[in-house]
Amino acid sequence: MKCIDDEIPFEVPKSWEWCRLNSLADIVRGGSPRPAGSPEYYNGNIPFLKVADLTKDSYMYVSSYTATIKEAGLKKTRKVSANTLLLTNSGATLGVPKICTFETTFNDGIAAFLYLSEEIKQYLYWFLCAMTDIYRNINQGTAQPNLNTDIIKDTLLAVPPISEQRRIIKRIEELYPIIERYSLAQRRLLQLNADIYVNIKKSILYEAIQGRLVTQDATDEPASVLLQRIKEEKLRLVKEGKLKKKDVIDSVIFRGDDNKYFEKKGKVVVCIDEEIPYDIPNTWTWARLSDVAEIYTGNSISEAEKRAKYTNVVGRYYIGTKDVGFDHKVFYNNGVAIPKQHEQDFRIAPKDSILMCIEGGSAGRKIAIINQDVCFGNKLCCFSPYVEIGRYIYYYLQSPSFIDIFNENKTGIIGGVSIAKVKEILIPLPPQQEMERIVARIDELVASIMSR
Repeated sequence: MKCIDDEIPFEVPKSWEWCRLNSLADIVRGGSPRPAGSPEYYNGNIPFLKVADLTKDSYMYVSSYTATIKEAGLKKTRKVSANTLLLTNSGATLGVPKICTFETTFNDGIAAFLYLSEEIKQYLYWFLCAMTDIYRNINQGTAQPNLNTDIIKDTLLAVPPISEQRRIIKRIEELYPIIERYSLAQRRLLQLNADIYVNIKKSILYEAIQGRLVTQDATDEPASVLLQRIKEEKLRLVKEGKLKKKDVIDSVIFRGDDNKYFEKKGKVVVCIDEEIPYDIPNTWTWARLSDVAEIYTGNSISEAEKRAKYTNVVGRYYIGTKDVGFDHKVFYNNGVAIPKQHEQDFRIAPKDSILMCIEGGSAGRKIAIINQDVCFGNKLCCFSPYVEIGRYIYYYLQSPSFIDIFNENKTGIIGGVSIAKVKEILIPLPPQQEMERIVARIDELVASIMSR
């Protein structure tokens, strides 16, 4: 016998009692046949619940499932009768209770309350609903959120008389639809607040790349002068051996007498009017991304090679997709580096160039300007501008116009855009002086909205 006064969270009426959950039921976790997906265990006729099956419905009952197992799989998990109370105890959605309407088995991310009295089941269900946030905030020192079964068993429950339980349940069920509507409205409001700054930024970029963010100045040099400066820079790099001559494509996009757009490469002229997404000011011009920046992907490293040769060594930082954040920041000191003797085997992204993910779920969404020379992975694309227009390119790559074109060019199961397609995407170029005003204005507005 011991004093537990410090565990009691609040006073209850004299007719109520405190008890541990393990005094009401035998609380057990399920199991998962291994290996997952093995034909020896899976795709049978016995329902097999996963955490997602308990979290996809918004109310009290589980009425469907997405996986099944065979009789052989029963040796690895548990089978419970219909109307068993279940609770998720693993993953980001732990602490979700549901009553299953059919006989079922379940994995080790779910706990079951066995031998639970029918009289107290619904009351316990609503109590567990109230415990969800508390369970999720328990830090057990594991990377994967996990709710130890012993914690569930030791949880204290305030138990009212049965007749009062019924009145409580009836009142909750009367109020629940109202609470749900309020909760939905609150979630929508929170999402709107979370999205508003992103949407404002998109609007700013949309206006900027169409020439509507700052006023045009008749004294600015036309964008054709900027393109000529870029061409001269490319020829200089060829002369110095830093750029291959074949990569210098003499491409000029212009509007013809019939008001349609054409592209001239060498002596070949092709109408590209269907590619032009919107009108731009007369002093602006269209160009391919490959006309204004050197564009290339990095090098992949196997996990075994990374551990053996490139982990915790002195060298140039190696940046993978995971090291580029959705907040446009780069995590440099990730423990992976390329020693000087191996640098010749890797592509290098120079300081002030842009890295963007072009493959996988983060394609087109992760993008950052780097503050130092780095080696980088093959799912990242480097945009190294030929002249100092990198920040304008950086903002253009985040604009709704570019993102729409990028997404239209995605292919494959995991979703990605080839480097050849990226190079061909059009970019609207303002005069150099106007570009500087645009970038300064975007910097100012983005800093303003992000500080709120």
